[in-house]
Amino acid sequence: MIYQNFGDSNMDTSILGMGCMRFPVIDDNNEDIDEKKAIEMVRYAIDNGVNYIDTAWPYHGGNSETVVGKALQDGYREKAYLATKLPSWKIEKREDFDYYLDKQLEKLQTDYIDLYLLHTLNRDYWENYKELDVFSWLEEKKKQGIIKQVGFSFHAAYDLFEEIIDHYNWDFCQIQYNYLDTEFQAGKKGLKYAHNKGIEVVIMEPLRGGTLAQEPPKDVKTILDNSDKNRNAVNWSLQWLWDQKEVSVVLSGMSTMDQIKENINLASNADQNSLSSKESKLVTKARKKFLDIFPVACTGCNYCVPCPQGVAIPNIFSLYNEAKIYDKYETNNKRYFNMSEKARADNCIECGQCEEACPQNLTIIEYLKDVTNYFIEE
Repeated sequence: MIYQNFGDSNMDTSILGMGCMRFPVIDDNNEDIDEKKAIEMVRYAIDNGVNYIDTAWPYHGGNSETVVGKALQDGYREKAYLATKLPSWKIEKREDFDYYLDKQLEKLQTDYIDLYLLHTLNRDYWENYKELDVFSWLEEKKKQGIIKQVGFSFHAAYDLFEEIIDHYNWDFCQIQYNYLDTEFQAGKKGLKYAHNKGIEVVIMEPLRGGTLAQEPPKDVKTILDNSDKNRNAVNWSLQWLWDQKEVSVVLSGMSTMDQIKENINLASNADQNSLSSKESKLVTKARKKFLDIFPVACTGCNYCVPCPQGVAIPNIFSLYNEAKIYDKYETNNKRYFNMSEKARADNCIECGQCEEACPQNLTIIEYLKDVTNYFIEE
């Protein structure tokens, strides 16, 4: 495993981090984590060099932190740097800061957090944090040793990113970034801006919810196959990130042991500037082709569910994207209508709850209409 110094801290973090929002689950129930498998995966990752473990209050319906806490028992807590996040949408008064942090410490079975983030910052959450002066609270917790490093995760427009970066002496930030999302939210411009300010940058959604882990569509694959090296989809995606000096840690939401083994192997052989000039140009061409054919930029984060009507939003978009990108209309049309009527797109009543929760700011209601018009019952 390759490690990098994490800013002004004494931490040397693995370039691969384990994101804990996509643990294996039982019977496709996102809230019902297969604890035995999840714990085994976390411990295997740590035993094989991964020392950055990332979770958050809402992951798996609030159960991820509890499972991570169990996984870090038996001496594993001392081997890993633990990151979790203050649930921004639940903060109404200053007392809430301590309430949620105390609950998280309890769930995680620890008395300190190595890396604590203000979660999924947008304009509303940011203004609320400023009004409640979260910064003095963060400084107090740092002095007490309860929080070691302070950061934020970001899901909004670029101008807000600069404002947040400039407002406080952050240790790190977490942004969505992959070779498709170079101009999305903070994007590459934000990556460089934070780095130039001496702020470490942690990358989330490096595989865009698994999209970039699959064999790419034919036209995209034809472009990438012009490389002199034989790289699979995951290799291209992760190495493109590790090739950039501004990237500190790449978080991968690994769901199986095979994924963990593959990613660890890639991280053990990664390096900055390992992509040739030719390969970098190929990725740029592949990005343009991919974006031309990509219908919905859903990452499958599940923030939009449960829908009060029972609409299976992430599953629907997965079927829709796959059908359009990989020419699987007939197969996915059948899969769509094998879903219960309640779970289908036309059951949406346009309440807007999903759009408020979506960190990608997707127009989910309109996309669900597109899906309804696209899949036709035979």
